[in-house]
Amino acid sequence: MRALFVHQNFPGQYRHVAPALARRPGTQVVALGENAGDPLPGVQHLRYKPPATGQESTHRYLRRLENAVFRGQQVARAALALKERGFTPDLVCCHPGWGEGLFLRDVWPDARMLFYYEYYYTSSGGDVGFDPPGAPVQIDDACRVRTLNANHLLCLQVSDWGHTATRWQASRFPAWVRERLSVVHEGVDTEAIRPLPAPEYILPNGAVLRRGDEVVTFIGRGLEPYRGFPTFMRALPAILERRPAAQVILVGGDDPHYGSRPREGGSWREILLAELGDRLDLSRVHFTGKVPHPHLQAILGLSSAHVYLTYPFVLSWSMLEAMANECLVIGSATPPVQEVIEDGRNGLLVDFFSPEQVAEAVVKALAEPDAYRPLRQAARRTVVERYDLRSRCLPELLGLIDDVAAGRMPRLGTSLDAGHGLTG
Repeated sequence: MRALFVHQNFPGQYRHVAPALARRPGTQVVALGENAGDPLPGVQHLRYKPPATGQESTHRYLRRLENAVFRGQQVARAALALKERGFTPDLVCCHPGWGEGLFLRDVWPDARMLFYYEYYYTSSGGDVGFDPPGAPVQIDDACRVRTLNANHLLCLQVSDWGHTATRWQASRFPAWVRERLSVVHEGVDTEAIRPLPAPEYILPNGAVLRRGDEVVTFIGRGLEPYRGFPTFMRALPAILERRPAAQVILVGGDDPHYGSRPREGGSWREILLAELGDRLDLSRVHFTGKVPHPHLQAILGLSSAHVYLTYPFVLSWSMLEAMANECLVIGSATPPVQEVIEDGRNGLLVDFFSPEQVAEAVVKALAEPDAYRPLRQAARRTVVERYDLRSRCLPELLGLIDDVAAGRMPRLGTSLDAGHGLTG
């Protein structure tokens, strides 16, 4: 079989499944992306030329779609070059979120196509209209949000089948889409991501933290409202005052990945630091920026309390990795988190908008670490049972690929109200 994986930031969600497919005898795997990405064994990684950007004269509702069309055009050109060199895939796996999937069917009309659909936008029940709570969504925003799905809707005509990572993400799509959508998580390598024997981490100021220290952790690709950064920062003065030995590590960059920058300019980190002023003991608050994955695991291995807050949006890998590390996760009581964490059983849930609840939960966790050990152990069990890469997610992804490649109705469907994960 010949398989093509297409992702702007390859490998992305295909990090494990692409090389696993390449290990099969007689299988050729090619990847196409804009960025260089990490080399994967057995995968030939090619790049397409970055697209031009849309014009400012375009209606602002349409700029994302226009940029998707530009990107889709560049991917189609790269696909045509592959075709001219004799490569015609039997199966195309594509993340179409940026437009890569728009024209692949026109290049390879006979290929089977399995697309990864990450998120479907609506003006209620998700990220839009969530913050601030209770604020009505203006008609202008509702209309803009409706057009955000134009790329997905076009790609749904192209793909033979789709998949997404969680039941809640699947529930965001219209019912007619869910009929051709499987829920399969990318998986967590729980053999590699596990509590380390004696971790330590050197802070930016040179100080060394070790297991047993009071360490509060917070991770986000971007330190921004979508991931609850303002709420966490506003909880810190109380945490630092009540736990004078506590150290706080915040991992993430200043550039937002999902939302916008502050209207006042600058970054959300700068805004919150200015707001809190001398209420924060900055000698105990450590911003690492983005760190390599091994550093992330070392940080999680030290965590006495890990705070994960999110809008109703795509669930972060970091939360599941924290649970696999037996962290005590203090998460927001929002649907993506509630799909995984049950309050008092495998973690703690707090109001996304309440710095007071976050602070109270963290302080208790630091004061009584032994009391929360069963929750930490249950957190890892949850990930091993439901999201383990090798025993569950990778076999299910490969089975889904086999079904789509063979033209069979996939055995894995959504069944959103029938327990966790997939159904047979």
